Amino acid sequence: MRRPHRRLSLLLLPLVLLSTQARAGVQLTVDGVDDPLKSAVTSGVELSQYATREISDAQVRRLYERATDQVRSALEPYGYYDATVTGELQQAGKDWRVTLHVKPGEPVKVTAVDVQLDKTAAEIAPIRRAQRAIERMKGKTLDHGAYDAARDALSAQLTANGYLDARLLTRRVEVTRANRSASIKLAWQVGPRYRYGQVHFEGSQFNDGFLDRYVPFKSGDYFSQGQLLQLQQALNGADYFAVVNVLPDVDEAKAGVVDINVELAPAKRTIYTGGPFIGTDTGFGLRAGIERRWVNRRGHKWKNELVVAQRLKTLSTLYSIPLPGDNQRSYNFGANYRDADTDTSQSRTLELVANETRLWHDWTRTLGVHALDGTFTVGKIGNEPDNTPGIEHGRSTEVFAEASLSRKQADNFDFVHQGWAINLAARSTVGNLLSDASFSQLTADAKWIHAFGERQRNRLILRGSAGYTWTDDFTALPPLLRFFAGGDRSVRGYGYQSIGPLNSDGRVIGGKSLLVASTELEHYFTRNWGMAAFVDAGNAFSGVDYRPKIGAGLGVRWRSPVGMVRIDLGTPINDSQAHGIELHLVIGPDL
Repeated sequence: MRRPHRRLSLLLLPLVLLSTQARAGVQLTVDGVDDPLKSAVTSGVELSQYATREISDAQVRRLYERATDQVRSALEPYGYYDATVTGELQQAGKDWRVTLHVKPGEPVKVTAVDVQLDKTAAEIAPIRRAQRAIERMKGKTLDHGAYDAARDALSAQLTANGYLDARLLTRRVEVTRANRSASIKLAWQVGPRYRYGQVHFEGSQFNDGFLDRYVPFKSGDYFSQGQLLQLQQALNGADYFAVVNVLPDVDEAKAGVVDINVELAPAKRTIYTGGPFIGTDTGFGLRAGIERRWVNRRGHKWKNELVVAQRLKTLSTLYSIPLPGDNQRSYNFGANYRDADTDTSQSRTLELVANETRLWHDWTRTLGVHALDGTFTVGKIGNEPDNTPGIEHGRSTEVFAEASLSRKQADNFDFVHQGWAINLAARSTVGNLLSDASFSQLTADAKWIHAFGERQRNRLILRGSAGYTWTDDFTALPPLLRFFAGGDRSVRGYGYQSIGPLNSDGRVIGGKSLLVASTELEHYFTRNWGMAAFVDAGNAFSGVDYRPKIGAGLGVRWRSPVGMVRIDLGTPINDSQAHGIELHLVIGPDL
């Protein structure tokens, strides 16, 4: 019985030896360099892969011998071709401790840059900027990553500006170790610069020629990828289509002319919307809407909406008629019934509007006429009876012209990191023609958003509003044409339209002028959750007696599936007549 037992022991002996040789892992330390060189060295050394993996003694020693060459190879893309590497290999319990001492040496400098490019192509501004970005590498440390990015950027600009056949013939970086110098040599054969041919729309539900109004170029213009992106954005913004693909037909291009194929699929024609909502300015409410994205083959639109909330009730309809042309003109006709009840006023008005909108020097310009008729009450406090002394009542009819300009830009409208919006408007009656009071009014609203910090988790938001009114009879103007301050989008810490000039009984009746400013700082702890701190200041006023109210507070931000949710708690600052905390809730886009 002993011989089989001894044979089994002999068979198990190699397994026991192997198990005793296995190690838990490698602790790698790199010194002598900082990031990004340190990170490059660490990731370039194979030993770093065994921080949590078992490794044998033989593997450690073999990989340690390779580490010196791997460090040098990891540093070369950053311009360090003369690195010195020493190391230490020590056993620490079951683990191995590897320390690499790196002296990167003097970096290689770019001493010559030769970019060969067709002179005509080099005169185009985006291509010229990309070329200069490569030429500016002269005198700097050779960085292969930056070189690759700059080279590819120039190739991309050639394609984007119509050189669809451009080829990179020479791409060479010559390094002379002896004097630590490098020369860059690049040469492109650009070929012809392509022009647009015809634009073919496939899958459209409209009359031939209708979609030409969205094309930002003409046949014979030079090809530009930027303009193709404009076309795609314009068609998406028209809200007619579920699918929009803008594709240059490069395979069929002839004699420097390329046609553009636009593949389309119609969106759902009729949209029904509705559901509950809540806002501190309006209270709890229900919203229902029906929109006809296109009424006929000429692209007419029709939109209707009903809102029933605690402080606001509206019923509106808007009919739009798009017109031919590349400035996206349209005629719009609408009606809006509004029953509004704020902390200081109540009004019931019917408004009719007719206007023309178009793109004008990258702005949306609107010119139109409004007819406004209704009753109103100002100077009330809470739910006081209408016959309370000091409350003012009126009925007004105003017919006035309006002109407005609006524009906004953002890197991402769902959540803006860098962006802004401006709205300017002017309104005026023609004397007292068809109006109870003659007035002219200017308003301006602006908002600016700037993200900063690590992974852009912080946002600075600046906002401002201003307005001024000239009138021969202020008392005849309804609340819709007066200025008030306070509320979610004004001075937080105060109720909606609760601050402004007072009448002789000390009641808020609105003013001829408005000036409000806001500073807000947001910080996001996760992708969807953050907090905000804000300070708002402003007031409505008449004459030159401007006394701003100040509100400050903290808030919570949530990027919800239905949009940005903002919950703020604000309080008045240094106001002897206003105290406490006001809740503000807003759901909607940044701009």
